[in-house]
Amino acid sequence: MSLAVTLSRAQEGVAAPQVMVEVHLSGGLPGTNIVGLPEAAVREARDRVRVAIQNTSFEYPNRKVTVNLAPAELPKDGGRFDLAIALGILAAGGQVPREKLDDCEFLGELALSGALRGVSGVLPALLRARARGRRVVVPRANAAEAALVSDADVLVADTLAEVCGWLRGAQDLGLPTDPPPPGIDGIGPDLADVRGQLQARRALEIAATGGHHLLLSGPPGTGKTMLAERLPGILPPLTESEALETCAVLSVAGQTVDPQHWRRRPFRAPHHTASAVALVGGGAVPRPGEISLAHNGVLFLDELPEFGRHVLDVLREPMESGHIVVSRAARQSTFPAQFQLVAAMNPCPCGYAGDPRHSCQCTPDQVQRYRARISGPLLDRIDLGVQVLRVPLGELGAPPSVHDEDSATVRARVVKARQHALMRAGRPNAEISTRELERDCALGPAERRWFDAALERLGLSARAYHRTLRVARTIADLDGGAALLDRTHLAEALTYRRF
Repeated sequence: MSLAVTLSRAQEGVAAPQVMVEVHLSGGLPGTNIVGLPEAAVREARDRVRVAIQNTSFEYPNRKVTVNLAPAELPKDGGRFDLAIALGILAAGGQVPREKLDDCEFLGELALSGALRGVSGVLPALLRARARGRRVVVPRANAAEAALVSDADVLVADTLAEVCGWLRGAQDLGLPTDPPPPGIDGIGPDLADVRGQLQARRALEIAATGGHHLLLSGPPGTGKTMLAERLPGILPPLTESEALETCAVLSVAGQTVDPQHWRRRPFRAPHHTASAVALVGGGAVPRPGEISLAHNGVLFLDELPEFGRHVLDVLREPMESGHIVVSRAARQSTFPAQFQLVAAMNPCPCGYAGDPRHSCQCTPDQVQRYRARISGPLLDRIDLGVQVLRVPLGELGAPPSVHDEDSATVRARVVKARQHALMRAGRPNAEISTRELERDCALGPAERRWFDAALERLGLSARAYHRTLRVARTIADLDGGAALLDRTHLAEALTYRRF
């Protein structure tokens, strides 16, 4: 029989759809034709595969070789199908047995020598193959990434010859390296480095507990960036499923997954010259942007008004939905984007409005234009806003006080308080639905009247109303998880709506 089928997986966003590599040998003029919507890199596989097979001491068929990558409507790109194509050709020619091909998937690019090179997007492919109960053979260069999926059936190889020897039963393939130990490594900036800033530290703790977006505003040099960089250190550790989701985005983006720090929450801080495509993702072949690379972590935008207004407004939809759909003429890819936004800005162009030590040189019109660079709908989606004031010089050189807690102490409170939300709804308070909000944020009659009057005076929108209730729910969780919200929780939540 001159027909053989091997299995591989394509890369489509963070999905990894299965691809059947069908190889048929027939009479006619010798040559190789690859069909099934292949991109240029896949079409070039016929030359790589032919030379690799010959350099591995196998015979390339002197017949017409037709390779079909099914499904035909799915675009295929990259060198990830090389190994599957080579094995299909060898199996169709009877040079390797087919018994192990049915329940195994193959990923890897071939060098002309027959060596296997690593490919991107291995982690999503392993997760999908694990769900189907299939074994996967990957290049050794992807072994560390494959080890993250602890219960996947993965084998690693260095060359095409090793894989063929395994199919023949002549040798065994290697296993991935031992997976790294669970937990977090404790490496990163510590909150104990921050002196003073009690209100900002409180807002940071609330944001970490509920997963809320945060805006820090104040003169230059007051510690806004220091505070933002220390938010990941007080967030609860990633669960294994969250860590795998985050690493899958890195894998698709072609970035190296650090096996020692794979449970660390990502912290992305793009420069204010970043374009909209850099933030949300894009390209002819859609790639994840900064908001997806910050999935399950923190996206820090320093000097927020210096970003283009159009660039900032593209954040509005993913801030609500937790994902981004990148559409191009021939492709559409969905990437996760459940990030926590932390933004920092000066109060005016010169930066010293409201600073008792420096006089502001800006006119009211300049200040208004500066703040108008941030649209109202974007500000409406930010839960917490806090003024970061200048710390007296005497406190900077003084020994740490009882209020200058380290990240581990604050993180313990955050984890304990977030458990209340997880037990109620299974997710942080910032992500609960409106129906869950009505159930979990019950107000007494007096609190309801007081809260409605306060909202009316502040002129808040319906979205701000719901976000304020979510913040109040988080404050109550930090206060021991009270079932009913009282006026102190609501009042503190309202103080963070003054942007």
